[in-house]
Formats: sequence, C-alpha cells, structure tokens
Amino acid sequence: MQSVQARKAHSLIYQVYDPRNLAGAWERVKAKRGAGGVDGMTVARFEEDRDHYLALLHQKLKDGSYRPRPVRRVEIDKPGSNTKRPLGIPTVMDRVCQQALVQVLEPIFEPTFRDESFGFRPGRSTHMAMRRIWRQLKAGNCWVVDADIADYFGTLSHSTLVDFVAERVADSKVLRLLWQFLQAGVLRDGQVEPTIAGVPQGGVVSPLLSNVYLHVFDEKMAEAGSALTRYGDDWVIVCASRREAERALASARAVLEGELGLRVHPDKTRIVHVAQGFEFLGYKIKRGTGMKYKAGVPDLYAYPRDRSVERFKNRVRQITNRRNPKALEGVLDELNPVIRGWGNYYRRAHVRRLFHRLNGWIVRRIWSWRHKRWRNAGWKRLPRAKLYGECGLVNLLQLIPSMASYYRQKGYSR
Repeated sequence: MQSVQARKAHSLIYQVYDPRNLAGAWERVKAKRGAGGVDGMTVARFEEDRDHYLALLHQKLKDGSYRPRPVRRVEIDKPGSNTKRPLGIPTVMDRVCQQALVQVLEPIFEPTFRDESFGFRPGRSTHMAMRRIWRQLKAGNCWVVDADIADYFGTLSHSTLVDFVAERVADSKVLRLLWQFLQAGVLRDGQVEPTIAGVPQGGVVSPLLSNVYLHVFDEKMAEAGSALTRYGDDWVIVCASRREAERALASARAVLEGELGLRVHPDKTRIVHVAQGFEFLGYKIKRGTGMKYKAGVPDLYAYPRDRSVERFKNRVRQITNRRNPKALEGVLDELNPVIRGWGNYYRRAHVRRLFHRLNGWIVRRIWSWRHKRWRNAGWKRLPRAKLYGECGLVNLLQLIPSMASYYRQKGYSR
C-alpha cells in the first residue's frame, strides 16, 4: 500500500468526546492497566466511579476547559545499556483522553502510511518487518545501513509535528488539544519542568505521533529508491552494494537532520556486510556457517541477540529466587508466561540448540529454588518429565513449529 492523498478532516472534536468513544477508550486503558500519574489516581480507583469520571471528561472536552496534567517521570532500565530510559506516565484521565484522540486520528492517518512502516500499527508486527528484511537479504542484497536516531522521542519538534497533523486535520480544537498534551510538562523531583520538544515514551498518543512525524522520512527514502524497513524509530536499509548503502545513508541523514531536526547517532550508525551481522528488533541477523546443518555452506540465519537472552535469564532468576515464598504452582504460574512470551517471539529463528540449553538451565533453576541450593537431588524428586507433564512447565522446544508435532506425539499439550 503506497501513500495516498487524503482530504482534510473537519469537526473531529465531537467524535473525540462522544460518550461512546470515551467509553471505548476507557476499556482499552483499563485492559492495559499501568501505574497512576501525578494525581495518584489508579486504574482501579477510576473504575469504581467510571461513569462520573467519563462524564466529567466529556464535559471538559466539550466546553474547552480540559487541561492535561504533567506526566510523571520515571527512569527504567534501557535494554542493552547501563543507562536509564525516561518514561512519562500520564494520569489515567489523560490516558483515556489520549486513547479517545487516537481512536479518531488513527483511521485518518493509517491509510496514508507506507508499507515500509511496521511499528505501532494495527495488523502489523515485528515479525512482518523481519520477513521483509529476510526476503531482501535472500534476494542477494548483502549490505545494510544499521542506524539509530539519537533520543528520537525526546527531540522531535512540536511545531513540525503539529504541522504534519494539520495537513490532514482541520479541526483547530483537536490541534489545540494535541498542543496541550505535547506541552503539559514533566513532574520530576517535585518540580514541573516544561517540555519544549519530544513526546513522552509511555504516552498513549505517542506511538501514532511518532509514525506521523517519520512518515515524510518513509516517503523521501522511497523516492530515493532505498529499501527501508522501519519499526517506530528503529530502521535499517538493505542494499546491493556498499556504494548504494553509502548513498542511502547520506539520503537518510539529509532527511532526518536537514528536514526533521533529528540526529543520526554517530556511534550507533554503521554500514555492514551481512557476513558481519547486524541487530534489529532483538535479533542478530548474519550470513555464515555457524548454525547451518551443511558444514561449510554459508547461509542466512537469525537468532536472539545476547542482551535479549540475558534479560530473559535475569527475569527467570527473579522468579526462581530462593527467597520466593510461593508454592511450585505459584512459581510456574509466574514463570510460564515469561517463557511462553519470549519463546514465541524467537521460535522461528535458529534457536533449537539455544532453547535446549535454556530448558535445562530453567529446570535446574527450579530445582535450586525448591531445595535452596544449586547442587541437589531435584532430578530425583522433581524429574523433568513431571515438570513438563503433570506440573505444566512450558517447554521452549515445544514452541518451535517444526518440533510441535514431535511433542504432540509424546503426549504434551502445552
């Protein structure tokens, strides 16, 4: 689907504060749960008097008196780094309002987005982005622009973003509401700091706005003939030669830095041959002989990057900590969703050996938790067959599509 021309949409604020739209927005916010904002209101507290709060939000949006609160700033661990990532948590009321706005704006902008964009879009996923790259590499394209936008969510221009939205939206009240969200400020250490650029990571409307902002990047790179694949602010370009990759990177810099006021990270941007490998969306993609069955025959393969494996193991360690007071059933109830979620994400990669090794490690972690020491007789008292069978521990190998029939024949149903 290519970019399409669309007429401007008018009189949208009525759709935003429509009671049915607000009720639907609340259901989406409630399903995602999440922490409270600066006012201390929790999702559970909002639910207790939802009709009152939704009616209040409806009235304030209708008469123009609604004002978003500053977001609550928290710092979370940044995957693969020792630094922290700032996360902005809006109030529950503001999250409902943002979700109501998204439900009105998304149908307007979604048809205009290009096929190269996969992140935060209905019906699209990381695996679809990976399949696109895989096809391009399989076709013989060996050079990759592996790039990074420095602090994207913290540096995009408010005025440029609103201008992009205004190209499709003619309702001044919706544009003003958007401005209010962008400039609501951040509460940190008891002080409200103004926000002069960026959108808060954690805001409900931020993913849609990030795609609106980078849509011009998608269009310009398509005009330049570059095979771009973008997921949010993560993107790569697959090329047939190093010279083509150099031209593509120059074009990308010109758009991102020259037109959008962003910055391509100097230390995290490089041009690599697929034989060297590159990382994208949690995968390491490489061409070589390391994981293929025919010795000496180089081929393309993908597997979880080391940082992802280590984060998964750290989560398992937390759950199977020897001080965890839960019974075995409780530990497995907590552990199984983690194993299943991580395993399903990587199950189509070259992970059979890795999953086999992790299976053994997870079982030993459970034995260690049960007996309060690493060396123990868990293999006698709680054998693997019982863990995977009667107890229902998720088996990573069973998640691999090519292995599923084998485990069904053995009588495993999980």
